[in-house]
Amino acid sequence: MSRSGWFVESLATQSLVIFAIRTRTVPFFRSHPSLPLTLAALGVVLVGAVLPASPLAAPLGFAPLPGGFFAALVVMVIGHLVLVELGKRWFYRAAATPPTGAPTDLGTRFVRRRAARFSVAAPPVRPLRRRRPGGPRPPAATGADPV
Repeated sequence: MSRSGWFVESLATQSLVIFAIRTRTVPFFRSHPSLPLTLAALGVVLVGAVLPASPLAAPLGFAPLPGGFFAALVVMVIGHLVLVELGKRWFYRAAATPPTGAPTDLGTRFVRRRAARFSVAAPPVRPLRRRRPGGPRPPAATGADPV
């Protein structure tokens, strides 16, 4: 039974944590996930919860779970998501404050560098190339052929 409980709890927390890490804001209140993402995650959790009571339970080494486990599962998942939110806030707050004595532009570079692994950045904008002051000039468009 412990294998079944560990499987269901692990699957539920890992599937539902995607809602917390997909945005900087609080999920479901300030940032709504798409319907396909919500249905897919809840479907995975539902299949995982039903699997220990299905005919596939014996070959997988699972045993049916008592009803009280699912009440504890709800508490564990909520606690896990709250801890993920607290960790996420700590991460972004620590990333936003520049090191002591550092200029503020280093702070924004620090945030970008630290968060680069977790976000998709837009491609950098290349500055226009300027013509050097003594370089070759394009021919004048006077209509006459250059000699």
